[in-house]
Amino acid sequence: MKLNMVKNGLKNMAAWIVSMITLAPLLLIVINSLKDKTQASSMGFDLPKQLHFENFLVVIEKGKLLRSLLNSLLYTGVSTILCVLLAAMAAYIYARNRSRWNRFFYYFLILGIAIPINYFTLTKVMQMTHLMNTQIGIIILYAVVQIPFSVFILYGFVGTVPKELDESGIIDGCGPLKLFFSIIFPLLMPAVVTTFILAFINSWNEFLLPLYFLNNAKQWPMTLSVYNFFGQYQMDWNLVSADIVLTCLPAIILYLLGQRYIISGMTSGSVKG
Repeated sequence: MKLNMVKNGLKNMAAWIVSMITLAPLLLIVINSLKDKTQASSMGFDLPKQLHFENFLVVIEKGKLLRSLLNSLLYTGVSTILCVLLAAMAAYIYARNRSRWNRFFYYFLILGIAIPINYFTLTKVMQMTHLMNTQIGIIILYAVVQIPFSVFILYGFVGTVPKELDESGIIDGCGPLKLFFSIIFPLLMPAVVTTFILAFINSWNEFLLPLYFLNNAKQWPMTLSVYNFFGQYQMDWNLVSADIVLTCLPAIILYLLGQRYIISGMTSGSVKG
């Protein structure tokens, strides 16, 4: 009994240490975003002598953060919705019809998780399709890049949904789309929310794709705005920290909200099962 208590205590201590190491960079950025220029120059963990919330207003004004925020929300939101819908339908087809061709296409698709992007070829494709330096082009790229991992997650979850539900839906007169969106898709919601959050965060943090394929500064997402802002104000660590905080905030909020939904969805699903 005592040995188990010691093991549990060591596990909890290890979890706390890992959590503190993980949160340390974020805490450092938050603390320095509230300092003045002089105090923030050392980038230390010492608390600010006076809270400077005006740093965030300066960043929003000088860094044109509102415009880049709207761009990021457009690119990330639309591409993530498109990615989740396509990945869910593909995972459902691959999981339900496990023919040789479907297995081949599934494994071929998830190779995209490991194979790096060939930017030379991709640039040629973007030029041929006239999608260079366009918002719809970057939305398509964001969605396509996230689809392999999203299919991989949803594929395993579709296997837990009984096939008898498909048969019942077909007997009741459901077509393929109605069967999927009315019966199957709601049951996939915990996995869909997980996929949505991961795809959203990855797309929100994307840097190279907009750097290569968006030449117009008015179309830049927040990642490029932070990069550009750092180039102009690299000595003002208080402003740079405030810029990073504002950039990370939407993704952190979505993760916290979605985490609660995932836990409740998985709990209710286990009770029903």
